[in-house]
Amino acid sequence: MASTPRLAPRWPIPTNPPVHDPILFAQAMRDMRLTWRARGVLAELATGYDDGQEPTISALAGLARRDRSAAEGREAFSKAVKELRAVGYLVPDASTSTGVGERLLVDLTPATDAHLVPDRWGHSAVEEGR
Repeated sequence: MASTPRLAPRWPIPTNPPVHDPILFAQAMRDMRLTWRARGVLAELATGYDDGQEPTISALAGLARRDRSAAEGREAFSKAVKELRAVGYLVPDASTSTGVGERLLVDLTPATDAHLVPDRWGHSAVEEGR
């Protein structure tokens, strides 16, 4: 059975893992100020890219329907980016002077003030043997 050759990804998987603080990243992924959609976009951008390989927000939002498969459309993606910028998780790259195709940098500092779901019942994974 012949296999179909795989195309190289447009934005290659990074060769080095991101350097984000894992606690801040976990808090950001549980920040109830963000929609699930915004958390997914943040996870994608926080995964990291090698230098010079980072996609612009315009490039991600402009992926053709056939390329994005099950990913959401431009309007949904743009709303998520606006949400992340409003909370402070995405900040403009100082090297971009125009708003067109700008690169946004991930800043997990807002996760220090994340609104987390409280543990109302006092359960913990350790106590329950998980």
